[in-house]
Amino acid sequence: MRYGFTTGSCSAAAAKAAAYMLLSGKRKENIVITTPKGIDFFAEIVDISREENCVRCGVVKDGGDDPDITTGSVVYATVRKQNSEEGNLFIDGGEGVGRVTKPGLDQPVGNAAINSVPRQMIEKEVREVMELFDCNNSLDITISVPGGEELAEKTFNPRLGIVGGISILGTSGIVEPMSNQALLDTIQVELNQKKALGYDTIVIAPGNYGLDFMKREYGYNLDEAVKCSNFIGETLDMIAKLGFSGVVFCGHIGKLIKVSGGIMNTHSREADCRMELMVFAALKAGVSMEDLKLISECVTTDAAYEIIRNSGKETEFMDYVMGQVDYYLKKRAGGRFEIESILFSNEYGLLGETSKARERMEELTRYEEG
Repeated sequence: MRYGFTTGSCSAAAAKAAAYMLLSGKRKENIVITTPKGIDFFAEIVDISREENCVRCGVVKDGGDDPDITTGSVVYATVRKQNSEEGNLFIDGGEGVGRVTKPGLDQPVGNAAINSVPRQMIEKEVREVMELFDCNNSLDITISVPGGEELAEKTFNPRLGIVGGISILGTSGIVEPMSNQALLDTIQVELNQKKALGYDTIVIAPGNYGLDFMKREYGYNLDEAVKCSNFIGETLDMIAKLGFSGVVFCGHIGKLIKVSGGIMNTHSREADCRMELMVFAALKAGVSMEDLKLISECVTTDAAYEIIRNSGKETEFMDYVMGQVDYYLKKRAGGRFEIESILFSNEYGLLGETSKARERMEELTRYEEG
C-alpha cells in the first residue's frame, strides 16, 4: 500500500519553498525535504504568491492509501521577513489551524496546534535555506489550512480542546496506511490531557456506544471517557505509566465477553470468539444443551443473551462473566491501579458491574461537577 506525507511534512515543505523564494527572489515550484523517517518528500509547490518581504505558497496533502480526512487539502506557509537581524524563527498557525485551550497536549495553552516534531521540521528546513543565502533576518512563519475548521469537526480536536481548526501532526513525517500507531497516539494524548486536568480516576470505553445508557444509569456523559477502541491492554499499560490510581472500564457485552476470555485486543481480526465464550459461560451457568446449541448459532451477543435470559440462568451467567472480566482486567493492571468494570446490552441495559464500579462513578461525577 502507498504511504503518504503528514501535515507536518507539507508544512515544512511549504515553509522551505516560501523561504527560498523570499530570500532568493526566484520562483520555486518543487522542493525536497527529508522526513524524520529518513524518506525524502518531493513536494510540488502550488498557489504561489510573492511580495517583496513576504511569500505564501502551498503543498497539497496526500495521505497515500490511508483514509485521511485532510487528503486533498492545501497546507500553506507564509514567510515574512522582519527587520530584526537576530536570526530568530517565529512559527504560528493561521486560518484552519487549531489553537490549544486545554492543558496536557503537545503544545501549551494558547499555542497553535502545531506539534513539536512538525515545528522542528519547519525550523530545520527553513534554517537550511537561511544558511544557503547567509540570512540573518528573523522570519515569521504562519501555517494555514483553508477549510481546516470544518475538517476539525471530524477529528478528536473538539473534545481535546483544540479550537478553530486541525492540528499539524506527524512524528515520522509519513502516513502509513491504516496505522494502529495513529490510534494509539490519540489514546495517549487523551490520557495525557486527563492527567494534566487533575483526574486520578478515569473512565475508558471502546467508543460512544452506550452513551444514553451511561447517562441514564450513572448520570455520566460517556463522551468524556477516554476512547480505547480495541486496544484495551495497551491502554491499561499507558494508564499505569501515567500513574492514575483508578479506572472504570465500560463496554457492551460484545466487547467485554472477549475480555472474559483474557483477550486484550478485541478487534475481530485479532479474536472473534464471542459465541464460543458465550456458550462456555452459559454452560458454567447451567444452561441446557439445547439452548447452548441455539446460542452457538447466534450472530449477535444480544441475541445470545436473550436465550440465556429466557432460560432463567442470567444471574449465574453474569456472575461468571463479570468474575472473569474482573480477573483478567486486574491481571493486566498488575496492582498498578484499581480497576472496575460495567457491562451493558443495547436491548437490556445494565447487565453487570463489579463491586465498586458504581461508587467510582459517583466519585467521578462529583469531581466533574465540582
